[in-house]
Amino acid sequence: MATPHEPKQDRSRATRQRLLEATIDCLAERGWAAATVSVVAERAGVSRGAAQHHFPTREDLITAALEYMFDTRMALSKSEAIALAEVAEGATRTQAVVAGLVDSYTTVLFKAALQVWTHAAADPVLRERIVPLEAKFGRIAHRRAVEALGVDDSDPVTHHLVQATLDLARGLGLADVLTDDSARRKQIVEQWSATLHYALHAAR
Repeated sequence: MATPHEPKQDRSRATRQRLLEATIDCLAERGWAAATVSVVAERAGVSRGAAQHHFPTREDLITAALEYMFDTRMALSKSEAIALAEVAEGATRTQAVVAGLVDSYTTVLFKAALQVWTHAAADPVLRERIVPLEAKFGRIAHRRAVEALGVDDSDPVTHHLVQATLDLARGLGLADVLTDDSARRKQIVEQWSATLHYALHAAR
């Protein structure tokens, strides 16, 4: 049964989501300096007062945006892992997983997160907020990659190979920030996928 409060609550949730999405877009397109509460509020189509009702400070807004990015990235990786498990196997699956991981580091979400990481490196207060989020993301991203590849992460060699793949994906994402690196990236993905598949399965 509907209650009188639901429409207002729905509007509040919608406003919050618009602010978070506007923050991500602003960070990715215009950088850290431009991602102020005022600019984000204008981009989201809400008043500054409404924005500050949800996020009293810029740090609150940025942290919430990172959490939203984290949840979005994890949901996407989970759905991709399920899809891969159903349609691919063997070396084809390995390459699809590697390509998916690399692609995840060339999105708007990654570009926005990169702006926050860069600023947090010189801002101890922000860094204190961000490090636990990124550590959590790193653990879950690793687990999702293991699930997608269908390997045993209790093996130290396998564990390090999966982590190396995630590190490679992040590095290729950084290379794509300033210029279109897609052609070289595709070649690296193909070569690493073959190397990874052999390393993960040759002795098994």
